[in-house]
Amino acid sequence: MKKCMLVLLILSPILMGCWDKRELNELGITLAIGIDKVEDEYQVTVQVVVPSEITMKTGTGRSPVTLFQENGKTVYEAFRKITKSSPRKIYPGHLRMLVLGEDLAEEGIAKSLDLLSRDRELRSDFFVAIAKDMTAEEVLNVSTPIESIPANKMFNTLQTSEASWAATNGIKLDELIASMTSSGREAVLTGILVTGDQEKGSSKQNVESITPSARIKYDELAVFKKDKLVGWLTEREGRGYNDIVNEVQSSVTTISCPEEGKATIEIIQMDSKMKGKINNGEPEVDVNIKVKGNVGEVECQINLNDQKTIVELEKITEKEMEEIINQAIETVQKQYKSDIFGFGEAIHRSNPKEWKKMKEQWNEKFPELTANVKVDVELVHTGTVGNSFLEKIEVK
Repeated sequence: MKKCMLVLLILSPILMGCWDKRELNELGITLAIGIDKVEDEYQVTVQVVVPSEITMKTGTGRSPVTLFQENGKTVYEAFRKITKSSPRKIYPGHLRMLVLGEDLAEEGIAKSLDLLSRDRELRSDFFVAIAKDMTAEEVLNVSTPIESIPANKMFNTLQTSEASWAATNGIKLDELIASMTSSGREAVLTGILVTGDQEKGSSKQNVESITPSARIKYDELAVFKKDKLVGWLTEREGRGYNDIVNEVQSSVTTISCPEEGKATIEIIQMDSKMKGKINNGEPEVDVNIKVKGNVGEVECQINLNDQKTIVELEKITEKEMEEIINQAIETVQKQYKSDIFGFGEAIHRSNPKEWKKMKEQWNEKFPELTANVKVDVELVHTGTVGNSFLEKIEVK
């Protein structure tokens, strides 16, 4: 026992010491990274916090972030070359966003992700997005209102949007790599772009106006085959994709009323189950989705106190959602031929032996696969009032 205590006393200074300790004022806290391909080199742009501008006492009103950028034959080389211009070592331990340029995505993103996947300083809880019709540098070079640090704005917007709108999807690095390396599933990423005047977007004036000259927004889903971008899903098709893969937390969908006018259904709960099977030697998938919703808005004359009306609205909603989902499946099968839904994984789970036989030919099998989609909608609430007050106005 005494010998053990003696060993612990000798080792304690070593065990308690921080051999790789670095002071905070030696680090450039990086919250967003952009990677582009420029000719045959990688261009890395980092968005670094300016500490003096995020404190109330010492802030001067200048930008709370600054950009550093370098090119290199590899992503790692470009990162290290940033030390030529940055007074502090780039520290990505608090990274919120990784933005990949569209040109890079079309060429392939796997090589550019290798460093980030193995770097011990990086956590895996940051979002990855594709700069749509532009470079990652252009996205990172925009000042943002409300959230003064653009990286936080991008992270929070995507987090909020995926929780409230079915067309966006926040994908993190480990999820992206899992999809790219999976047998029977391909990857998707949400698109990010800058609207308005990009030149003015980088200036202080962009956050001093009620209406900013440029805004960062998310739009459409990028479809990948292996690690290459092959196309984009529209907002409607993106909703269908998220319905299938059970990534909808809450959303709204607009439907036509039984006679004329529109109504909006709020989706409050969704559960999507996918089951693969072999039918006459060919792969087939059943997608069964159960939805609970509320009547959120009514712009037509219907009697919400009549249960028959509720049932009719449920049937209309089911039909609308099935059309959206089937359109997404058709687009992906015919145009992109990339199994982003994980239909191959479903076949693998249900029929491992059959999957083993067909996985090498899955690129040919997937476009011809039959997907049976069934949506079951239950409307549980109609709001705090019964029929719309619009009816009373129109009969005056």
